[in-house]
Amino acid sequence: MNHHPKIAHQALRSWWNAPSRLSAQDLVLPIFISEEKNCRENIESMPFVLRLGLAHLEEYLKPLVELGLRAVLLFGVMETPNAKDSVGSRADSAEGPVLGAIGLLRERFPGLLVMCDVCLCDYTDHGHCGILSDGGHIDKKKTLDRLADIAVSYATAGAHVVAPSDMMDNRISTIKAKLLEAGLDTVAIMSYSAKYSSALYGPFRDACKSSPSFGDRKCYQLPVGSTELGVLTTQRDIDEGADFIMVKPGLFYLDVVKEVKSRFKDYPLAAYQVSGEYVMIHDYAIKSSNYKNVVTESLVSLKRAGADILISYFTPQVLEWLKSSNGVLM
Repeated sequence: MNHHPKIAHQALRSWWNAPSRLSAQDLVLPIFISEEKNCRENIESMPFVLRLGLAHLEEYLKPLVELGLRAVLLFGVMETPNAKDSVGSRADSAEGPVLGAIGLLRERFPGLLVMCDVCLCDYTDHGHCGILSDGGHIDKKKTLDRLADIAVSYATAGAHVVAPSDMMDNRISTIKAKLLEAGLDTVAIMSYSAKYSSALYGPFRDACKSSPSFGDRKCYQLPVGSTELGVLTTQRDIDEGADFIMVKPGLFYLDVVKEVKSRFKDYPLAAYQVSGEYVMIHDYAIKSSNYKNVVTESLVSLKRAGADILISYFTPQVLEWLKSSNGVLM
């Protein structure tokens, strides 16, 4: 067999792969935290992914931290209908799951980066990402104030990073101002700066029980056909004080990942490999001859496009593979 001289040896191939090589420090694990303390249940629409109550969180994460897990992204799950209301009260109440999870993680895993999604859809009885007016529209002022209060509550509890995912204008500056006012200026803001109104969020909404009770989110998430609008909203959030930025979904929006990174080279860029992408990749990979290579290629493609941070439900498996391959994949 003829070999291209530039890639004929594994060492040469590794040099060409170096900019896109995966490591544990690239990965963020999203975790669904149930309000039911003893919950440990499989999410039917997301193979290998769990809802976890506080009683099981430490035992689940301990082996992953030992494998090199560096960061988690927390989402609260309200299991009972009466736990939700019009303003998402349990997002930051002692009865909700996230504050308790932050405290537990900071105590048991002091080296772990704790990131918290900041939004209302998981906690409101209508399932939208803001507080609604009497006419059923987003009340921007009330929404921004509520989001900022939630962010301050998470930061006060010990979160290192707050991550507003609502896509409202001015939420970054409002959160930044309230963090500064509370003396929490060391807490970083990761903005979901280019979040698209994608059809790929269905399994996540099953996991979080957060589907809207009416309508959709197209009026505040980005239209799927626009690259430039993702750049503009990223610029908006940077101007408002975001510390790092995100494109969501990741794989279906590699052009946006590449364009955002090329425009904002000085800002760490996260790509969220969302639930629909996860399920599609898993379903094909499980039927293929090499699950590991399929999953690895999907993540490498995000790095190749420019992502610095990979938010992925495959994180547990990838950590195992990294350990067995001496910390190098691709």
